[in-house]
Amino acid sequence: MHTPPEFSPSHHLPAVVADSALAFAFVDGKLLVAGGADDPPVVPTLAELDAAGACGVQHYLGELSGIPCLALVLADDTPAPAGFRAAGLRSLFFALPESLLALAGRAFQIAEWDRTHRYCGRCAMPMRDRAGERAKECPACGHIAYPRNSPAMMVLVTRGSDLLLARSHRFPGAMYSALAGFVEPGETIEDCIHREVREEVGVGVTGITYFASQSWPFPHSLMIAYTAEYAGGDMRPCDEEIADAQWFTLDALPSLPNRVSIARRLIDATIERLRQLR
Repeated sequence: MHTPPEFSPSHHLPAVVADSALAFAFVDGKLLVAGGADDPPVVPTLAELDAAGACGVQHYLGELSGIPCLALVLADDTPAPAGFRAAGLRSLFFALPESLLALAGRAFQIAEWDRTHRYCGRCAMPMRDRAGERAKECPACGHIAYPRNSPAMMVLVTRGSDLLLARSHRFPGAMYSALAGFVEPGETIEDCIHREVREEVGVGVTGITYFASQSWPFPHSLMIAYTAEYAGGDMRPCDEEIADAQWFTLDALPSLPNRVSIARRLIDATIERLRQLR
């Protein structure tokens, strides 16, 4: 999910928000969209949500082509109003335009931060919004909490023209993908790549090369993708999360992640590069 170039971010909530503002309203982690189960989902305006009686805490996101955009945090037990339904973000892949899906991901992370940081983690007092920045502040002890962002690496290992792909137990069907893992405290991204590859499939790598990054709001990850070259070791699943790992040739690839994810972009770009080297 990439922020569209026509989006201008801001955290300063205007004194008056136009009724035409796009409202990304979340109930217990799901986005309220207009339309029935068989209809294309539509992100409602603030006026449409107000008319339906759906009100909540507002967080300003900025403007998309001049249209104000808000994240709204509704109580977890708020029922979906008539004409609306609550949908998980993953179910909206390819159903919402990419620009709106990216903003929905941004809004989700802010909404999730709001609902999980209502009390101070140091002294348990209720938190308040901090003036001048997107942060929460404890009025009692001064503790400040910013929206969470958890860095995670992804790496596609190659051996000649072969790709090392793995399947997690949680993957749907027989899908395979690149290796991935969260960065631990004190690690660099490169440290994380070497550790995760060794832990998950038992091999060493070299030639680590940056590819791209992607915000991934499940719930608050920043995926940072790389390629790397096989440097030795017997490849085998070594982690209980890995159901299978194999070397695949370019002409016999398994089921791959959907095209919304950076994993698929990383795999497709690497396949194209390796085919040009043949």
